[in-house]
Amino acid sequence: MEVITLHHPFDAATIADEPVVLAMGFFDGVHAGHRAVINRAKAEATARGVKLAVLTYDQHASVVFTAHQHPLTYLTTLPRKLTLLAEMGVDVVYVVNFTSALAKLAPVDFVEQYMIGLHATAVVAGFDHTYGASDAHADMSHLPGYAAGRFDVIEVSRVDVDGEESASTRARQLVDAGQVDALNELLTQPYQTSGVVVHGEARGREMGYPTANIETAPGERLPGVGVYVVELEIAGKWYGGMASIGYNVTFGENRPKTVEINLFDFAQEIYGERVNVRWHHYIRGEEKFTGMDALIAKLQEDESVSRRFLAEV
Repeated sequence: MEVITLHHPFDAATIADEPVVLAMGFFDGVHAGHRAVINRAKAEATARGVKLAVLTYDQHASVVFTAHQHPLTYLTTLPRKLTLLAEMGVDVVYVVNFTSALAKLAPVDFVEQYMIGLHATAVVAGFDHTYGASDAHADMSHLPGYAAGRFDVIEVSRVDVDGEESASTRARQLVDAGQVDALNELLTQPYQTSGVVVHGEARGREMGYPTANIETAPGERLPGVGVYVVELEIAGKWYGGMASIGYNVTFGENRPKTVEINLFDFAQEIYGERVNVRWHHYIRGEEKFTGMDALIAKLQEDESVSRRFLAEV
């Protein structure tokens, strides 16, 4: 898959003069609704005998329009998004830098530069997709008028999962609430984050449950506090285990938030390894125990639940 970064204004001469079917969207999460758009575009590209291209953005539009007290986090950072798009069979991805200059571009000019300019024979997007400067004429209902017969417009209807709209907003709510089971149905696959294995306090080892402490990659959105069934990828191989996101409240107040993963039947030292985490199932919330014995008993229950779940994955 070819990845081309565009900064507004870009030089149209750098774009290959070949027709494409162009799917458009931010695609954070690449959830069921996004997949409907991309798969519809893929079918159209196949029927026309042209390449499937995706136009997406390097960051959320709100970076330009509003102040944020904390750094933005994403369901899929750009590298993860590109991996998922490649898996879906996309040929070319145009990653557009979302800047103030781009945000001010009138919808008609956006069409000329980023649809006609990318040689789209058809543009495919969701029913709620917008483009160019935010105004009443930047929606899908006005796009055929801007196209003026130069390319086809294919609007993909709303996709529901379990009776609710498949949308990135809902996906973020599910992540924050720790509801990874419902989230994974919306994403059509397990939610995934990444990070580096770092040193922790080694308390897990004392209890017979040694943990890999994960420093999460910047920009990634962690599930809410709780205990989960997970898999951890190390050097291309996946291992089952259970994870705790929380503050280790049993051992004191005002502690830092940590991500700790106990891997089953695993005894290697993996400090410094770059890893990926699949979040499969929420087990319980964080609890404060009266002592080490009570915590160990609960960990044994968590392990039993996790092993049963993983045996069916």
